[in-house]
Amino acid sequence: MATVTARPRRLPRWGLALLFVGALMVANMYFAFMYAPTEAVSGHVQRIIYVHVPSAWVFMIAFLIVLIGSVLYLVTRRDKWDDLASSAAELGVLFTSLVLITGPLWAKPIWGVWWTWDPRLTFTLVLWLIYVGYLMIRAYASNRRQAAVLSSVVGIVGFIDVPIVYFAVDWWETQHQRLVVGGPSLEGDLPPEMLLSLLVSFVAFGLLFAFLLRQRISTKRMERELKEMKEDAEIQAEG
Repeated sequence: MATVTARPRRLPRWGLALLFVGALMVANMYFAFMYAPTEAVSGHVQRIIYVHVPSAWVFMIAFLIVLIGSVLYLVTRRDKWDDLASSAAELGVLFTSLVLITGPLWAKPIWGVWWTWDPRLTFTLVLWLIYVGYLMIRAYASNRRQAAVLSSVVGIVGFIDVPIVYFAVDWWETQHQRLVVGGPSLEGDLPPEMLLSLLVSFVAFGLLFAFLLRQRISTKRMERELKEMKEDAEIQAEG
């Protein structure tokens, strides 16, 4: 009698991706808290930049994806572009929230206040409110198509605030350091160890965003297919 040998189960690709991203985030923590030197003036609170700065870049990329996905949805009316835009919007709000939380944690010991109506801070808060409104439209619209169209318009118009946030330190007098959203002067402003640690943070947060975006798009697609199957079953039952 032949014996059947059970094949070992392979970790799915999303599981491998999760392990890889998790390892990068651990490496990011090592670089941020162990490898990078302590800044002479700010002290240990300066290490917040290894979360704050990459989170700021990620939300800008996320809202750019919302813009692109929204335009393509309005042109083609294909669900995949709406899934892309809405998933990116959710993650954009998440990372903007992280920026708005870590910013005051740095500001209190350095500026002496949790919050000040600095132009960049103010327009970042406005950006967060715009895309929270985007998500509320999707949650409370009367039907899915209406939600997709209305939120696409908000996603396109709302992106106007992204370059305002980026260039606020150039356009107005501001307390906010240029470093917080990066720029070509990073290399000249930071010691090599801090620059390397910040680059590791960019890679780690960027790949985390890419992983979460792909997973959220897949989830939305499955949710939509299940809802369509349920609606078809109800129609057949009534017929």
